[in-house]
Amino acid sequence: MLLQFVVGAAACICNIAIHALVMLVVVRVAQGAAMTSRLGPSLLLITIMVATVSVLMIAHGLEVCVWALTYEMAGAVPPDADALYFAFVNYTTLGYGDVVPVERWRLIGPTTAMCGVLMFGWSTAVIFEVLRKALLEVARAERTS
Repeated sequence: MLLQFVVGAAACICNIAIHALVMLVVVRVAQGAAMTSRLGPSLLLITIMVATVSVLMIAHGLEVCVWALTYEMAGAVPPDADALYFAFVNYTTLGYGDVVPVERWRLIGPTTAMCGVLMFGWSTAVIFEVLRKALLEVARAERTS
């Protein structure tokens, strides 16, 4: 059981590192775009939000791939099952139940789900922060013009 937690923690730490890097880039780029853009306020907000959410979705996809690789390396995926599909179902907490881990790795699914929930919550917070900062920059730009 301890090995399952250690492997799960390692995969989750990799996910946290990916997410932290992406968050840093997203926030900085969005803030810079809001400060230097010549777009109208509405188009600027739409552009920033579409770009932010798209990049976050890519980050989540990479994080699912980390879990799929972890499953493969640990031997947690049952024979004839797709590791990527299994990781997606667990990460998103969808939980179809059509694929379950091999018995000795049964805690890896809930660990993946816990990590996914945290990453989605973090993404939601960043989306609102990017929107808040963009709105502040738009308001600042309107006051100075």
